[in-house]
Parts: sequence; structure tokens; C-alpha cells
Amino acid sequence: MKTAIVGGGAAGFFCAIRLKELMPGMEVTILEQQRRVLRKVEISGGGRCNCTNTFADISDLSQAYPRGHRLLKRLFKQFGPEDAFRWFEQHGVPLVVQPDQCVFPAAQDSHAIIQCFLGEARRHGIGIRLNCKVEDPRQLLGSYDFVVVTTGGGGGVPSLFTFNIADTELHGLMGTVAEHVLSSIPGTKFRAEGPLLITHWGMSGPAILKLSSYAARYLAEHAYQAPLSINWTGETNTELVRTHIIYILRENEAKTLAGVRPYSLNARLWHYLLAKIGLGDRRCREIGPKQLSRLTELLTNDQYRISGRYHYKEEFVTCGGIPLDTVNSHTLESKQAPRLYYAGEVLDIDGITGGFNFQAAWTTADAVARGIAFSLLP
Repeated sequence: MKTAIVGGGAAGFFCAIRLKELMPGMEVTILEQQRRVLRKVEISGGGRCNCTNTFADISDLSQAYPRGHRLLKRLFKQFGPEDAFRWFEQHGVPLVVQPDQCVFPAAQDSHAIIQCFLGEARRHGIGIRLNCKVEDPRQLLGSYDFVVVTTGGGGGVPSLFTFNIADTELHGLMGTVAEHVLSSIPGTKFRAEGPLLITHWGMSGPAILKLSSYAARYLAEHAYQAPLSINWTGETNTELVRTHIIYILRENEAKTLAGVRPYSLNARLWHYLLAKIGLGDRRCREIGPKQLSRLTELLTNDQYRISGRYHYKEEFVTCGGIPLDTVNSHTLESKQAPRLYYAGEVLDIDGITGGFNFQAAWTTADAVARGIAFSLLP
């Protein structure tokens, strides 16, 4: 029996290896149209490869997967994050967990994953054909018993990117981090939280990357032009923020507002924010009810305008792809073309930053390998 895997990325290699582990007698060949395999694995996580996540901070999979969480909830029962963690460690890749629950190779180098995959491919006799472009995977079914498509999601809508914001004063704060921010798109239900990084083009960091993922289709439909609200306090109760400001004002009556920093905001960021409402040179005792309201609004509902998107490093995640209702929910076999399977980002599944997209690749690749193996059981 022969299986062709179209795409030499994370999902493609993992599916090939898992299939050989389940069916040693299966002839498996990876067909890659580029001159190199596993390129996205190499550059991911800044070259360290955030290969999965503990999911300890995820109470509902929809928080991590704006699209595909229902399918993954089912598939995680047979191969979830703990299984992926165990698999890599059993195959010679020790892993470490960061405080933010992201999981990386202990070597802090994506080549630990790459060498593992290439080594396992050699050990199992998996064929790798480079510069092999496949126009229509279905045509391979004449030469192969099974075909698995793992070509990624390059044709979909971008879903992991940072925001361009046309504000040169903001750009001057490049490198400034606010540790706990709530970001949202006014007039919608799209919200995210986490650290925010100010860049020379606008805003980045988890609070922005998560929001870009949640609102991927909305932002694409609006040509990446939309309002953006930033709550610099991380506090959803506006009255508590107001009370906190009153306390700071009373404790520092003789100081100027620029000399105090609510919520431990970076000094440069705080000065920039005060300049927006013209209160930087006011003393705390001079702040009346109207100015207090403006300060509260500034900290909890600071308004910006998204003027475009900016790629997050070289990592490119998309939403869209093969509709999930067109594949078997257990095996990911096409309902229209028997013996044709899909795994990885080519499916309409995508996650926020933090190792979630790689976990989806491992889980769906494992599901396909099991599906093919079980289809041959007597």
C-alpha cells in the first residue's frame, strides 16, 4: 500500500511518521514543491519553535481556536497537547514550559524538531521528493492508495498579524510594553487581552495578535481599516479604575500628573497618553470631575485607528481552507473524494499565537494517520 503526502511541512512530516508508526509496511512519500522542507518550523517562534501549549490557561477551546475548536475538541480526545508533549520527549526532543504555558524544545532551537522529523523519516524509510508541484492531488489517487494534503493555508485570509497605526508620536515609543492590556474593536464582540508591544509601525504583542486572529475575517472584509480600543489597565470595571485614579490624586496632590504612574504604566507611555488630552502639566490637586472622567476614559477606552496589517515576523497563519463540513469529523477524509485526506492549516482551522497552530497540525495529522490505518483493518 502506498500513501502520498502533499506538503513537507509540520503536518505533512508528522502524518508521515505517525502513519509509519501505525503501519510499518505502508510506503509513504512526501511531495514538496519547494527546494526545502519544514521551512515554517525553522522560523517559528523566533527560530525556537513554540511547538505546543499546556492549555492550562484555556477554559474553552474557542479561546485558542477562533475557527475549528469544535472539531479539535473531539480530536484532542485521541491526540491532544499532553500526547504531543509525550511524543516529542519520547522521540528525543526534551521540552520546557514557559510561565505563559508556551512549550518549546529545551534546546531553544527549532532545529531540534527538524532533526527529529528528518531522523524519524530516515529511520522509517519515508521518501521525500523536492521540487514536486502537485496541481490536483486527486490525480495522484491513480498511483497511490491514499493521498494526504498538508499544503498549509497560503490562499486564505491572514489571521495572525500586527496592526499598522498612523501615529508618529506612538511610533516614537517603539519597544515599550504594557503588560496587561484589553484590546477590542468597537461595535463588535472581538476582544483580547495580554501584553501589548508598541512598534515602529503600530502595535503588536499577544493582545493584538489574538485580536487579529479572532477578527480575521471581519478585518479582511473591512480592508484592514477599523477602530481600535485599548484599555491600558486590564480592569473591566470602569468604576474601580476611577476609584484608583482618585486615590492616586489624593496621595500625590503636590505632584504633576506626569510624575505619577497609575497601574505601573511605562513613564514614556504615560506621558504620551497625558499629552493626548493635554493634562501632563496639571498638578494632581487641580484635577476636577471633568478631568477625572477624561483620565478614566483615557485609561479604559483609548481610541486608535487600524490603518493596515503588518506580518508577524515571518510567520504567516491564515483562516479559511477546506470547509470542515466536507470532511469526516473523525478521520478528516474528504466526503467527495474517498481516500483523499486533509491535515494541518489547509483545513479551516486556525489558532491564536502561543503554539496552538502547531498543536492543531499534530492533532489533525495524527487523526489522518489513524483514519488511514483503521480503514485497512479487516
